[in-house]
Amino acid sequence: MALILITGASDGLGRALADDLAASGRHRLLLHGRNAQRLREVADATGGETFRADFSSLAEVGSLAAEIAGSYDRLDVLVNNAGVGFHANGTTRELSADGYELRLAVNYLAPVLLTRKLLPLLRRGAPSRIVNIASVGQQPIDFDDPHQERGYTDVAAYCRSKLALISHTYDLAEELVGTGVTVNSLHPALYMPTAMSKRSGMEIVDSLETGVAATRRLVDAPELADVTGRYFEIEKEARASEEAYDPEYRRRLGELTRDLLKDL
Repeated sequence: MALILITGASDGLGRALADDLAASGRHRLLLHGRNAQRLREVADATGGETFRADFSSLAEVGSLAAEIAGSYDRLDVLVNNAGVGFHANGTTRELSADGYELRLAVNYLAPVLLTRKLLPLLRRGAPSRIVNIASVGQQPIDFDDPHQERGYTDVAAYCRSKLALISHTYDLAEELVGTGVTVNSLHPALYMPTAMSKRSGMEIVDSLETGVAATRRLVDAPELADVTGRYFEIEKEARASEEAYDPEYRRRLGELTRDLLKDL
């Protein structure tokens, strides 16, 4: 029975994925969320164990990792799904508890930190998988203004955080070659009927079932057991924005990431 941690499991894609995995009866679920009541509801529906943490605080991300590491000696799958969306016309810049641009913090720094902290468990669970929920919306970070103090928009912040996560996925996959731990990123579907999509103001395009099926495939499809360092759009392997393959961009992203996470 695989032990699977899903972040952002109390709503939207994360909750639907938890329901789908629970229905198979083949997995044990660890469910992360921010809202305690919604977490209890999904736990009652799936039989999963709940962990509450606010990903706008990197200290809480670290505490979540420590709590899981204190309870389990292995992890088979980590689904980095939790995130902050956007308002299509949003121009109000928000900061995380650590003073970082909010979407960079929650959508990128939090999953990077959580993954780093849980790598020992994933190594012990090998063959194991890391699934990073990204987006077809991608923009490069401006390293002269990484927290977007100039010309801020929600859409740009969101797209920058998602390209950063894809770029990191490629670096991490290279680092983990030979360990039995695979890592891939995924655009699960376009504007599913979730609270995040509705808040964006965009028209719904794809079904929630489409996103669940695409994510579930990376979680436990046998044919993807050895596939790593790939970016998928729904169920097809795709090419991300060019910066994700640019060694200089990835080097500078790595430097920024280490600097922002250096005390954690």
